[in-house]
Amino acid sequence: TGVFGTPFIYAWREREALIDLFEEVSGDRMMYAYFRPGGVAWDVPINFVDRVKEVLKSSAQGIDDFDSLLSENEIFLARTQGVGAISAERAIALGMSGPSLRASGVDLDLRKDKPYSGYEKDDFDVPIGTRGDCYDRYLIRIEEVRQSLRIIEQVISDFPDGAWYAEDA
Repeated sequence: TGVFGTPFIYAWREREALIDLFEEVSGDRMMYAYFRPGGVAWDVPINFVDRVKEVLKSSAQGIDDFDSLLSENEIFLARTQGVGAISAERAIALGMSGPSLRASGVDLDLRKDKPYSGYEKDDFDVPIGTRGDCYDRYLIRIEEVRQSLRIIEQVISDFPDGAWYAEDA
């Protein structure tokens, strides 16, 4: 499979762990139909917090595996460093957002700058790139996954007891 087949398999492994968790919660493998206006369709399974912790641990190892396979690989570096560089000014002019915008060196993250949905309570870092090339976009996404895991760990540690769905009145 080579350098580009192995990371794909690693990513697929992590995807499957997440889909399994989503299926446990929603009953569906792909089309979850779980969220509803005002809440969710039904409560999470009894073992939900433990299952999320398992998936977090696996995902953390998975992103480390992915990182170690690609981030210093000379073929990957040759194919991504200096390729498709987008300056901060150009990224803004193009209307880029999220990790792609931040890879171009723009320090903008609505979760920090205009918090919503409880992000103001979470402690996480916002990775910012310097070159705006494909490699920076890759590095930002790798770090975004790590920060997402960090956020989920905080949310899970404060997970409320009781029903999570609104019962009919």
